[in-house]
Amino acid sequence: MTPLLTAVPPPESVVLAPTGGSLVMALVVGVLFGAGTFLLLQRALTRVLIGLTMITHGGNLLLLVAGGRAGEPPFVAADGSLPEGVADPLPQAFALTAIVISFAVSALLLALAYRSFVLTRDDAVQDDVEDRRIARLAEHP
Repeated sequence: MTPLLTAVPPPESVVLAPTGGSLVMALVVGVLFGAGTFLLLQRALTRVLIGLTMITHGGNLLLLVAGGRAGEPPFVAADGSLPEGVADPLPQAFALTAIVISFAVSALLLALAYRSFVLTRDDAVQDDVEDRRIARLAEHP
């Protein structure tokens, strides 16, 4: 019986060993996600906005690092063959989509922070009065 799948050795031009830049980028992505998550859990909307921005920058950097090294444009030649060392365009498309979505969410959060500041002269999210009432009822049954 012959196996259905056989291991094919990678071509010699492909480098499989991680480089020092990958470790640095992984640390930068981790710091961006960690600091962004910390800021996202704050009550002030400006800190939430900065935290969300840091998380989206970390996500975009992660996508671009996962895309690998730059290569040739992914165009098909006239004879239908692909050139060697083709770049993967999918991570770049994901990053562009993430940028557009983060821009829209940032605009929404800026509008919410501005409205909150106009009404209360503070951008901190207030507790709901109904939540306070229910909490008091739970304390004194």
